[in-house]
Amino acid sequence: MSDPTPTVPAAPARPVSVWRNWITFAGTVVAVAALFAFLLLFTIDLSGRGAQNPYLGILTYLVAPGFLILGLVLVLGGAWHERSRRAKRPDSPVPHVAIDLSRPRDRRILTWFVLGSMSFLMLTAVGSYQTFQYTESVQFCGEVCHTVMQPEFTAYQHGSHARVACVECHIGSGATWFVKAKISGTYQVYAVLFNKYDHPIPTPVKNLRPARETCLQCHWPEKYSGSIERTYHHFLSDPANTPYTVRMLVHVGGGSPENGPVGGIHWHMLVSNKVEYYASDAQRQTIPWIRRTAADGTVTVYRSPDFKGEPNPKDIRRMDCMDCHNRPAHKFATPNDAVDEDMYLGRIDKSLASIKHNAVDLLTKPYPTEAAADAALAKGLRAQYPGAAKLNDTIAAVQAIYRGNFFPLMNADWSKYPDNVGHLDSGGCFRCHDGKHQMVGAGKSVLTNDCNTCHTILAQGAGADLAKLSPEGAEFKHPSTDINGMGLQCADCHNGKNQDN
Repeated sequence: MSDPTPTVPAAPARPVSVWRNWITFAGTVVAVAALFAFLLLFTIDLSGRGAQNPYLGILTYLVAPGFLILGLVLVLGGAWHERSRRAKRPDSPVPHVAIDLSRPRDRRILTWFVLGSMSFLMLTAVGSYQTFQYTESVQFCGEVCHTVMQPEFTAYQHGSHARVACVECHIGSGATWFVKAKISGTYQVYAVLFNKYDHPIPTPVKNLRPARETCLQCHWPEKYSGSIERTYHHFLSDPANTPYTVRMLVHVGGGSPENGPVGGIHWHMLVSNKVEYYASDAQRQTIPWIRRTAADGTVTVYRSPDFKGEPNPKDIRRMDCMDCHNRPAHKFATPNDAVDEDMYLGRIDKSLASIKHNAVDLLTKPYPTEAAADAALAKGLRAQYPGAAKLNDTIAAVQAIYRGNFFPLMNADWSKYPDNVGHLDSGGCFRCHDGKHQMVGAGKSVLTNDCNTCHTILAQGAGADLAKLSPEGAEFKHPSTDINGMGLQCADCHNGKNQDN
């Protein structure tokens, strides 16, 4: 008898890896998708397409890595869970994931898995890009943080820059400000989530980019604009709502001798001029110290009578467009101006006795919410003018004025945001040109406050008076003649509320 064939001992079975479990597989899919989204957004960032969008940095360097970390946690957590399960129940069956392409069922599962993974990655790519596009939009800036940005967004929609994207002015181009915007944007998200923002949002924005790097990408202050005619329509607060119109030439001038005479308001933007100032308050409404450096190096300093010495160099600011045009896209109209405009355009019925006074008086009362204001405005006007023919239109117009300029939840309105263009309702030009800033040193003089330096009144009043043009310029006559010659500045009385203007 022949010897039997020797039996070869079977190789010991390789233990199934703890990484082979569905939690780990799910985490792998999430991690791969997050990595794919990160690479896509990083490519957009690197290409410069997102250089003006701080939220791209949040998506690229916070959100996508967050999901990547989540996927890795699932991967590790699945392996830890499987290991713990086996330690507690060593006799329990071990999950076995195997694919045998000879079996139709496995081929179908693999096909659907591949198609599902590709679809998931495609949706991740499209979703990431669409999210980036949305964060670039004006709607995202103004509506996502609705309560916080509602005042600014509402004013923006009715402003002269309504077709300019928020990021064009608030960030601009370039890597340095891109990084700053990322840091600032991240904190803003935190502030909104945890209610850490001020009511109202304070201005001016301390970290706003200099106007020469944003505004001057479109505007050209060196251009010679000469004198531009402006007509301002007002109504007095008397029972007859007497109209009072002022026609004037505003001397915009120019800031470059290559394009025309240097002078007018834009003299301040002359390239060879360097105008600096120190403001003693956060809103830059009190300016006690001014310094001008001419092209030849001559330095002239002006101080208000109560300011002594020199300011801290760190607090000195070089004047640019934003020091006058400080509300270029977010202007809140005063009740006076808004009611005047609607009366002139016929939205508010001028035949209603004392409607100017009553509308402004109602608008300036405090209301807890916009809904409460709507109800109070309607009730107050109906009580004043019961049965008036066009009262509903007048009520709607006054309510629209409130909704467009008053935001009680953010404690925001014209009084919190002074407008420095002109000098009617806030200091504006008179912050410096008040006739009190005296030159330091020899040849002392006072910084002029002559109205004709910036504008020339052609006509004023109503009816036939407006046809009497004064080409050489007329002296301004206030409707309330008893205050003429008292040496008051406009903003001393005109605070946006009810005034005979």
